[in-house]
Amino acid sequence: MFDLIIEGGELIDGTGTARVRADLGVSRGKILSIGDLSAARAHERVSAQGRIVAPGFIDVHTHDDRLLLTPAAGAHPKLSQGVTTVVAGNCGVSLAPLETTNPPPPLDILGTDGWIYPDFAAYLDALDASPLAVNVACLVGHSTLRVKYMADLERPATRAESAGMAAELARALAAGAIGLSTGLYYPPAKAATAEEVIAVGAQLKAAGGIVAMHIRDEGDAIDEALREALHIGRELGVATVISHHKLVGTANHGRSVQTLAMLEQAARGQAVCFDCYPYNASSTMLLPSRVKQSSDVLVTWSGAEPGVAGRSLKELARERNQTEEEVARALQPAGAIYFAMSEDDVSRILGHPMAMIGSDGLAHDVRPHPRLWGTFPRVLGHYVREKKLFPLEAAIYKMTGLSARRFGLAGRGTLAPGHHADIVIFDEHRVAANASYEHPTEVSSGIAAVFVNGRLACRDGVSVNVDAGRVLRRQGALA
Repeated sequence: MFDLIIEGGELIDGTGTARVRADLGVSRGKILSIGDLSAARAHERVSAQGRIVAPGFIDVHTHDDRLLLTPAAGAHPKLSQGVTTVVAGNCGVSLAPLETTNPPPPLDILGTDGWIYPDFAAYLDALDASPLAVNVACLVGHSTLRVKYMADLERPATRAESAGMAAELARALAAGAIGLSTGLYYPPAKAATAEEVIAVGAQLKAAGGIVAMHIRDEGDAIDEALREALHIGRELGVATVISHHKLVGTANHGRSVQTLAMLEQAARGQAVCFDCYPYNASSTMLLPSRVKQSSDVLVTWSGAEPGVAGRSLKELARERNQTEEEVARALQPAGAIYFAMSEDDVSRILGHPMAMIGSDGLAHDVRPHPRLWGTFPRVLGHYVREKKLFPLEAAIYKMTGLSARRFGLAGRGTLAPGHHADIVIFDEHRVAANASYEHPTEVSSGIAAVFVNGRLACRDGVSVNVDAGRVLRRQGALA
């Protein structure tokens, strides 16, 4: 007797292989059988006739650390687009281990009032005790460690400071963190050297951890920044993820041909991959230095002037008879969306066989980038159905099986007997992202049902269960 049978759908199993028409049987939160289950008994049967049945999507690049602990009301930004698992703690920013009431930018992308966890185990325990809408695997942020262990962030760490951070990371790994993330681009870690990161991450290999890197530069100096990140990964001897790979600034449009070649070459000698999102605009803290690289900048939030959220920096500058840089400085602390990327580069990177999908959405922005709500349906609707950049099976693999393998999420990411029943049912002809820069929190179309660990969590974009997720603790070495 099955708890649930999903019948009559086109199964795309997350391995990249062709779809098959089959039924899928679930018991006790796991997939028990795939095939013709028309004669089998079940407590519940769900028809997927005319729809795709796939593994729940894995968002490998999120800043959901605090969102996970926030009681869900109404539609959920991840469940509503078919996501069943997120990787939190990216770009060097994790909510733990740090106690503070004044987190420096960009740590404040997670808000300013949730920094209450003295160690990583306390944060994971809080997640365990909370209703979780999705599964979560957690990285430890290098910048968070720096803020905890260093009074002066504008210099490299001393040997003692590096040792303190390394010991803290080791404790976090023992508690269940899956690895380390860096954000060498941002002020709290800009002064850090490669040697510092290597020293802090010394225990990653023995623990079977991973390093995910927001590299030092994604513009003019991207070649050097990639070489540094690859060097760190080699020295640590662990799988390396280049976070949200992209090229910013008009002068760098088209250079993805070279950067992808660099990554392909590196992959011949070390474990490396990258994630990306399907938009030609990025979003992070409002940095005056980024303004000239961008054709336009939208303010997502401002501590100094909350009312300007959603406004164009160019328009504000004209109204105030100031330069955009002057306005950006006056709005601090603040966040922004930067239009500085080439669609050709976005498509080339997205279509590369090494690419995984990550939203990089900022849940606490007043007017967030639409990628928070629309990343996965945008891939399926715009890039698969409309642009035909790659087959649907390849897209699903980038969102599921590849991600699970790279991040060591055992039993997730593929539809197979014995695997956890994280499942999404969607209409390949209707699926689409409705979130836009003007209306960034619109719910996507075409996602019929989402199951998390075998429990129905979302139907037609509406949350019906926000307590089916689990904390996914590190399970050993990554493939």
